Amino acid sequence: MEFYLAILLFTATASITPGPNNIMIMASGVNFGVRSSLPHVLGICLGFPVMVISLGIGLGALFDSVPILHEIIKIFGVAYLLYLAWLVASSSSFEETSSPSRPLRFDQAVLFQWVNPKAWVMATGAISTYTTTAGDTLTQVLFIAFAFFITAAPSVMIWLIFGAGLKRYLDNALHNRIFNIVMALLLVVSMSPVINGLIQQYLN
Repeated sequence: MEFYLAILLFTATASITPGPNNIMIMASGVNFGVRSSLPHVLGICLGFPVMVISLGIGLGALFDSVPILHEIIKIFGVAYLLYLAWLVASSSSFEETSSPSRPLRFDQAVLFQWVNPKAWVMATGAISTYTTTAGDTLTQVLFIAFAFFITAAPSVMIWLIFGAGLKRYLDNALHNRIFNIVMALLLVVSMSPVINGLIQQYLN
């Protein structure tokens, strides 16, 4: 029982803390509202557990045998998130940008997990920490994925509702612009450990 409670505590903490998913969903709540952002929420809640299961049952071994593949995905993910941060910061409102001009679709949110550095850290960290060779690895991985599912849903919704609640204070164009710049900066800060790791890896 203590083992399962530890996993639930880890997944709840990891899900509620700031990261690309939560920052993007809060910004979506501000710019598009709760109802329009629900496919984005569902994509996170289902896409991340699928990523955990995929890593747990096979992709981890592939990345161990071909490490450069993991590095390529990591670099692409950082570049894509920096691009998103630039789009957010350079506009006064999401609606005025060519992309994203609407909330992320379900499939886009699912695929977003694979270029989200925090998602990689959370998934690999949970699998390496909470699976043991003494037990059934598949069962353990499935429970970790289930724990992320049940903790991600309320965590992401909190960020979405908070963002939607801010909307009334951001009708002013200047306030909206400041909010988007702050969100862009937080998005970059959330990636700083990964960016620093890549810099040290390739420049040292």
